[in-house]
Amino acid sequence: MKRLILLLLLGVIATANGFTGDNSLLARVTVYWARGGHGTDRYTRQHKSATGLHLHQGHCAVDPTKIPYGSRVVLPDGSALSAVDTGSAVRNRKAARRLGRTIPERNAVVIDKFFETKRQALAWANSNPPFVNVKVIPPGAPPVATPNITNSQPIALSPPPTTMINAAPASSTGAIVAATKAPVSPPTGAIVRNPLGRLGR
Repeated sequence: MKRLILLLLLGVIATANGFTGDNSLLARVTVYWARGGHGTDRYTRQHKSATGLHLHQGHCAVDPTKIPYGSRVVLPDGSALSAVDTGSAVRNRKAARRLGRTIPERNAVVIDKFFETKRQALAWANSNPPFVNVKVIPPGAPPVATPNITNSQPIALSPPPTTMINAAPASSTGAIVAATKAPVSPPTGAIVRNPLGRLGR
């Protein structure tokens, strides 16, 4: 029984830390900034990243042993960050170890989101939860095609085939007639009203 509980606990921790196939990780998202107040280093003030790229909004600092440089980190709100920087607090997961209440939270990776000013950084930090599940897209992964939902092509409706079955048994006890018919649908090219109340073409 103890082994089963231990295996279940390890499975939960592995899932929370992203060792499953969907590249999802539990992360402690912190913020850092270039201007405004104490707390930035000279590299950040000069917009220098660990990879040599010029820092701007949309970049983040990661532990490159867990999230490779060049990866895209997708947050729950759908915004994507480019992993181009690192730092000692990110690598040793200081924020996760201090703030985490559960074992998965204390073992979470730290992602440091870059902002231009302290005001922007603190406003974002105060309006978002500290621990979130993020999706990591490796640098060599092909881009995901977005579906085209603004297609202006007319909707063509084709009626389903109608079948009539008449059967009479060979016995002399009486004739039984069975008929099945598919539901009737509007003819091809009819105007269809969508749920939003606008007429379709």
